[in-house]
Amino acid sequence: MSDPAPEFSRRILLARLGHIPFRQEIVATDAECAALARRFELVSLDRLSAQVELTARGHDMFLLQAVFEAAFEQECVVTLDPVAGVIAAKFALLYGPPDAEESAIGPVDDDIAFEPIAGDTIDIGEAVAQEFSLGLPLFPRSPDAVIETDRAAPDDAGPFAALSRLRVGRDS
Repeated sequence: MSDPAPEFSRRILLARLGHIPFRQEIVATDAECAALARRFELVSLDRLSAQVELTARGHDMFLLQAVFEAAFEQECVVTLDPVAGVIAAKFALLYGPPDAEESAIGPVDDDIAFEPIAGDTIDIGEAVAQEFSLGLPLFPRSPDAVIETDRAAPDDAGPFAALSRLRVGRDS
């Protein structure tokens, strides 16, 4: 039984890649945006697009470089109101056989993550979707959101307040 296809799948056959870099612009459809919004628990995903370049590096290594942009809405963690967001970022991934991570061909920058190849394709759309999810704010907050507290701190508050009261009784 195979896993279902990702919401924003753009598979590239490795046999198609040669000495000339493969370049493509990919844009999520309305249906793909809606499915990704559900996956990443967004109010909406209005736009997700990327410019990708996939280059062969040796016989069985492939470098994916991409620049993507997205417009979305998340729920404010305080008010639950929609909060608009925009992300524009770039990333690079080095694909290769699972046992080739340690012996990657050529210099690999610390900003380039290694991804094992499973099968005979690389899904550039899923790579963009995953990188987009990593760039989402963890705690989106509306600029107008305010947390009100009614508790007033007692004068003798603090982690050792109870201990200091015990000591006062011993000093007499």
